[in-house]
Amino acid sequence: MEHRTVLISGASIAGPALAFWLARHGFRPVVVERAGALRLGGQNIDVQGAAREVVRRMEIEDDIRAANTGERGLRFVDERDVTKAEFPLGDSGTRGFTQELEILRGDLARILYERTRGTTEYIFGDQITGLRDHGDRVTVSFEQGPERDFDLVVAADGIRSRTRTLIVGDEPRIRLLDLYGSYFTIPRGASDGAWARWYNAPGGRLIILRPDNVGTTRASLWFLSSQRGYERLSAAEQKALIVRVFDGAGWETPRVLAALADADDVYFDAISQVMAPRWSHGRAVLVGDAAYCPSPVSGMGASLSLVGAYVLAGELSRHADHRDAFAAYERLMRPYVDRAQKLPPGVPWIAYPKSRLGISLFHRVLRLASSPLLRRREGWFNSSAADEIELPDYSSGG
Repeated sequence: MEHRTVLISGASIAGPALAFWLARHGFRPVVVERAGALRLGGQNIDVQGAAREVVRRMEIEDDIRAANTGERGLRFVDERDVTKAEFPLGDSGTRGFTQELEILRGDLARILYERTRGTTEYIFGDQITGLRDHGDRVTVSFEQGPERDFDLVVAADGIRSRTRTLIVGDEPRIRLLDLYGSYFTIPRGASDGAWARWYNAPGGRLIILRPDNVGTTRASLWFLSSQRGYERLSAAEQKALIVRVFDGAGWETPRVLAALADADDVYFDAISQVMAPRWSHGRAVLVGDAAYCPSPVSGMGASLSLVGAYVLAGELSRHADHRDAFAAYERLMRPYVDRAQKLPPGVPWIAYPKSRLGISLFHRVLRLASSPLLRRREGWFNSSAADEIELPDYSSGG
């Protein structure tokens, strides 16, 4: 095996998952993370389809179940909090909003970190600033630490990846969906229960409140807008924008906006997809959201990261030449990614009616869709691509 040391940028989901499999195959992974410590915040994510088999092979499925959020399903409510339609927790035969393996992003990151900290070198509070590919190795410059040589470099640092630009430049296209989303944690309220609640307000605005396993509530606020650049505002300006957009939205909006003022874990971004024509160059490669973010509306982000990490590490173990491994990784993953990124017609706009009449019609459609027969036959919330990849067996390295 010509390559042994692998530097991975990003310690969220894809990075530690890749480190797990690389160590399993005999590589020496190093993970560098810009944050000063493991980032344990974040909202609900689910593990579905082929990713469930990946976590079984990692032997962390029981850990994920133990950290389950306890969410029982999703209810669509009106301004009086009356349920208009509900979708219970999905099982192995359904693709619901709430999945059997439902976990907070930070909890999954922690599980992956704990499983890899003994076999992986973690560097927190630093980031990659330069790459010099010499053909037989890559010299990496860091913002804080000294230069180091690695056999391979992997960008796993999310949709806004800086390392991606060092690897493939401006080739990837960020496809904007004319939608903004914000996530943050608020105190648990008397109206919060074990069900997630989805509330549409006129003007293409949406609030979702979801239970967690630590006694608080995870809020996400979404709104349609063709205006560009809000994601570049300061944190204070973003909070002010959210308050302005959701003013007068009704339901529990005043409570949510009051909690926003004191929230210290606010994440705000333009909802988008990463469309990259290639995922590697030289001795460097992309994985997870840095390579193929499908957007939160697909429900496939975490699952693609877990599957992509498994396949990339496996192909590196299978091929002596990294170029052959990268080509095989992309050949296997590209059809799977393409299907995950292909959103159904009308998504996301269909879920964001702009008028009260539109919201009423939306509720009627959902009430019909929530019947057990239709709920089982159709994936109303998650991509049908979840199972559409045959995972190779890399256990023998061949």
